[in-house]
Order: sequence, then structure tokens, then C-alpha cells
Amino acid sequence: MPEFLELLPPPDALKVLLGNIAPVPHVEQIETIDALGRVTAAPVFAPYPLPSFPRSTVDGYAVRSADTFGANDSLPAYLALIGEVPMGAAAGLSLLTGQCALIHTGGMLPQGADAVVMVEFTQSARPAEVEVLRAVAPGENVLKVGEDVAAGQEVIPAGGRLRPAEIGGLMALGLTRVSVASSPRVGLLSSGDEVVPPEMELGPGQVRDVNSYSLGALIQQAGGLPVSYGILPDHSESLRLAAAQALLECDVLIITAGSSASSRDLTSAVIDSLGRPGVLVHGVDVRPGKPTILAVCDGKAVIGLPGNPVSALVIAGLFVIPVLHMLQGIQADRPAPSLSARLTTNLPSQAGREDWVAVRLQDGLQGHLAEPVFGKSNLIFTLVRADGMVRIPPDATGLEAGQTVEVYLS
Repeated sequence: MPEFLELLPPPDALKVLLGNIAPVPHVEQIETIDALGRVTAAPVFAPYPLPSFPRSTVDGYAVRSADTFGANDSLPAYLALIGEVPMGAAAGLSLLTGQCALIHTGGMLPQGADAVVMVEFTQSARPAEVEVLRAVAPGENVLKVGEDVAAGQEVIPAGGRLRPAEIGGLMALGLTRVSVASSPRVGLLSSGDEVVPPEMELGPGQVRDVNSYSLGALIQQAGGLPVSYGILPDHSESLRLAAAQALLECDVLIITAGSSASSRDLTSAVIDSLGRPGVLVHGVDVRPGKPTILAVCDGKAVIGLPGNPVSALVIAGLFVIPVLHMLQGIQADRPAPSLSARLTTNLPSQAGREDWVAVRLQDGLQGHLAEPVFGKSNLIFTLVRADGMVRIPPDATGLEAGQTVEVYLS
């Protein structure tokens, strides 16, 4: 079996890959309600301020704060009650010195008022009179005009991923449509004479296709649109024709299996025939996933992933997701969710190689514990049983039990 001529560290390999991609931006306008997880193609500006009128944040009485100064339980302030602020309409009232108005949470502050006393700090003294037992400062329990967002303010930058909060914010501004980057189409090709669809009964020596589905789910999670091109036999011309068709119709192409350097290796030669510059990296200094192929063919990324399901998902996280982020124009994606935990077991590693190990989280007396889930890279339930992954950096020869590590959550 031939050896890999050069193994690049994952960061260097990714830099080579991204540096050769020529992304073509595609933009579409969609309904905001359908935009969860999408990426803004242009900055969003507030057409008017939020709130657009001064609002109470509590149930109580709108007051002129100066009328309450010095008020306390033993020396309350007495204010004349002149009415109630209606919800969903203009206040219709104007306070003069010594007056107040009943107001509910979200109600519009009447003219003359600059604060709200919570109902808990008041009593009804006599009809149409309120006893105030606590002083309030100007602006207390009030949302000012533009306190959340000023008119014309950039509220979401270009390249920002839309979460539930952003969806709500756009709706609050009446922006029911938003300009987003089109979802990159990612062609998925599985190869191998032994691979069959999941719905088929297994024959001797056969395995069901896992990668098309696990990778498809990962692609969707990263904002892409997976397009399956089926299972191809280990035949050079069949694989080349299917790959060429997929690359023509998609923005990215992923081929699983056939990426190890062996006599059965067809993938590298097929990828190299799809366009220039072709294969850039064949072999990454990482475990699992050493026999990874990274290529760019006529401006589009083509990635050959190992056929083993664990390797495929780990490598897709390192290389496919950054490519999809680049194609969507994500400027500064939020860090991957992670937490600190203490290892329960020693983890050996080879110096110079980056290792990724699946772990299961447990509650310990002094925080989280990370228990390694050992298993070979063709065992998908190794990842199913895990809560996340721990990275062993290339300059380490392993991690010790009791050591604090960062667990990147699944």
C-alpha cells in the first residue's frame, strides 16, 4: 500500500482549500418566518426606533418623578388619580403637578409623566387619590423611545446567522421579508460495491449507506442543501460521470469512500479529472480521517471523505462546514457550543497529529466529567453514545485523567 507523501495539519489544509475557492454569491429574498438559520446577505437597518413610544415596564401609576421625591412608608406622597391609560392606544391624558394615572405593562406613558411607580408601592388613600410609598427616579420602570434600537441603526450585519431572537427582532420592525444568501447545494456521492440503501435487506458482506444521511443532516445544520446522487460502484468511469454531473449542478461535491491510498483508490484520480487545479491535499495529519482528499475544481470545493462514518463526520466538521460558511458569506460565526470537563481516563496520542475523541458527559462533585467513548471509526454508535468531542492538539502526546478539557458539544 503506498504511503501518503505529505500530511498537512488540519488548519494548514483548510487554509489551502479555502484559498483556492472562488465563491459566487447568490442572494434571495424570503419570508422572515422561513429564515431561521439562514445568513443575511446585506446589513439590516431599523426603519424606525424601538420602542416607538415611551412604555411602562410594570403595572402601576404613571407619575411625574419629582412628585414622589422623599416618599416612604412613614411619609408617603399623595397624588390625584385622573384616569387610566388604555392599552393599544394613545394615552389621551396629560399629567400636571400632583397627578398620576393608572397604567399597565406596555402602556404608553402620558404627557407630563417621566416614571412609573409599581402598584406594590402604592395604596388607595381615598377615592381618586393614590398614596405613594416609594420614590422613583426619572425614567424608572419606563422604556424610552429608541432604547432598544434607534432609527437607522444597523441591527443585523451582513453575514449574520438568523436565530429565533433575530426573527423576532425583524418582525418587531415590521420586516416580513429579508435578503439572505442562497443555501449552497452540496452533492453527495457514496461509492463502494458493498454499500446498499438503508431500506434494503443486507446480503453477505454488505453495509447500509450511513454517510449520505449523516452528512446530509450536518450539511442542513450548517445551512446547506444536500443533494444525493446515489451509491456508485467502485468503477472509475461510473464515478467520474456521476461526479461531473453533480459538480455541474452543485456548489460543493462530497465523495465518501475510496479515499485511502490503496490499490482500490479511484477517488483521487476522478477528482483530479474534474477541473483545475484539482487535488490540493491528499492526507491530513488527524485521527480519525487521515486519508482525506481536499480539492478545488474550477472554483468549486470537492472533498473526498473516508468511508468510515465516524471519520466522515469528524472530517466534515473540520472542512465541509467552513466551506459552507464561506459560501454563505458568514463573517463571524459564533463559537461552537462547548464546556469544560475533567477527563476520567488517560488519552494517549501521537505527537504531531491532531486527535479527536468522542466523550460522554457526566455530572461530578466538582463539575462535569468527560468519559471517553472508545470505538473504531466505522462504528457510528460511538458518536450516538457521545455528547461531544475532545481535541488532542498535535503538540501533545496525550491527555491525563483529571485534566480539564474543552468538550465541543454535538
